[in-house]
Amino acid sequence: MANVYKPRNILITGAAGFIGSHVVNRLMRNYPEYKILVLDKLDYCSNLKNLHPSHSSPNLKFIKGDICSADFVNSILLNESIDTIMHFAAQTHVDNSFASSFEFTKNNVYGTQVLLEACKVTGQIKRFIHVSTDEVYGETDENAVVGNHEASQLLPTKPYSATKAGSKMLVMAYGRSYGLPLITTRGNNVYGPNQFPEKMIPKFILLAMQGKRLPIYGNGSNFRSYLYCEDVAEAFEVILHRGEVGCVYNIGTKKERRLIDVAREICQHFSLNADAHIKFVQDRPFHDKRYFIDYKKLKALGWSQQTSWEDGLKKTLDWYVKNPDWWGDVSGTLLARPRNCKVSSNFSF
Repeated sequence: MANVYKPRNILITGAAGFIGSHVVNRLMRNYPEYKILVLDKLDYCSNLKNLHPSHSSPNLKFIKGDICSADFVNSILLNESIDTIMHFAAQTHVDNSFASSFEFTKNNVYGTQVLLEACKVTGQIKRFIHVSTDEVYGETDENAVVGNHEASQLLPTKPYSATKAGSKMLVMAYGRSYGLPLITTRGNNVYGPNQFPEKMIPKFILLAMQGKRLPIYGNGSNFRSYLYCEDVAEAFEVILHRGEVGCVYNIGTKKERRLIDVAREICQHFSLNADAHIKFVQDRPFHDKRYFIDYKKLKALGWSQQTSWEDGLKKTLDWYVKNPDWWGDVSGTLLARPRNCKVSSNFSF
């Protein structure tokens, strides 16, 4: 087992969003002595209420700002004596990437390079964890029994995954050219409380709660592998402390589900007739059939999936039933082809 890394001052970008906020809350709960600075521009899918469990911690600080501002990022690293970066900030919704691809390039590629440049200039960063996605591997063959491993070729098929693959190329180059202490993660789909309802599971839950029809792209036969948010937060906790500099770690599960089956399970929970409440809509310009990854490297660090699909979905359903207005008016997001909705939050630090 590698030596355990102990951070002191952590910058977590995009941590008012879904996965980042769960990571912050877990670290604050398990390591209250860590100083964590959240940097988030509070885009439509971010909400400070996501950080409420950590609100009372004296070691949590929030700064509103954009990672694309180089001088701003440099000043934060220096003024806050940052030694560790966990980089979650990104545009991630595939549908939006087809319509607004330039925004994805700006945020996901240029924003990452701004952070890398700041690390190079300040020379004080001991760990930089770059958060990516299984989608950079491209579509997995339907009959494959072995998943993509960390050295598999990157074959992205959509603007979103292409920008994440592009940012990985920058990460690799800065690691080799400047010796920056970089680690990359690539994860399966994540679900759970606090997720903005542009993503399928929370969208379908909110629609089912209203008795409305659930829109499925194509025929719903696409497969996805789902991990519960707390299991993913634990994976990042493990990678932060035990991950090896220069390595890539897949965060995955062997459990796969068809999209149509996920929709049917949600309908069943709300006692809805699935045949009547599921509608098939025009598919995306390109819709990967399957993502399947190998995650033995992460398991070797001591991580394993703890939450079954059934338990995770039950927790998620219960949370949205109790918090239907968490995001305010998201009616535009619940359309088959969603519109971004600006979220206002009365919660503040």
